[in-house]
Amino acid sequence: YNIRMEKDKTQINNTPHRHAIHSTLAHSYYFHLVTLLLGVVLDIFFPIRIFSVSVMVPIGFFMLLIATMIIIWAQFSYKNLAGKEVTKEHFFHGAYCYSRNPTHWGIFILILGFGFIMNAFFIIVLSLISVILTKLIFLKKHESVMQYIFGAPYQEYKKSVKL
Repeated sequence: YNIRMEKDKTQINNTPHRHAIHSTLAHSYYFHLVTLLLGVVLDIFFPIRIFSVSVMVPIGFFMLLIATMIIIWAQFSYKNLAGKEVTKEHFFHGAYCYSRNPTHWGIFILILGFGFIMNAFFIIVLSLISVILTKLIFLKKHESVMQYIFGAPYQEYKKSVKL
């Protein structure tokens, strides 16, 4: 039994489950893109403005700047854990010390900032819906695969980093 489990772990570190991690994340990014595009289309046909003050434009640009920095930081912080004996500490680096999914937060803030700049009701509302749905659907699946692959170290990491 233990030999089979070790063999399964080796296979997990290779193709199918590793692919499931990246595939799930890619699908969630596409979902954000589709909701953004839907928001843009809806705002073209049904322009509903939320803010009457132009103070939201600089706030939106600031959000774009922060979001871009978060996404870049997350990408530079990413570590490939394939073939390593993983401990809880392997997950604590860079942006991943603060969030288990910093790229998703960056994308959300990016889209929300764009919605503020455009003063676009549908972009803002759909960005909120998008972040909730990706958390409930895609990131839930992503975390279950991570839990399956990395086991206890990932579980400890999840307990420490809530976002």
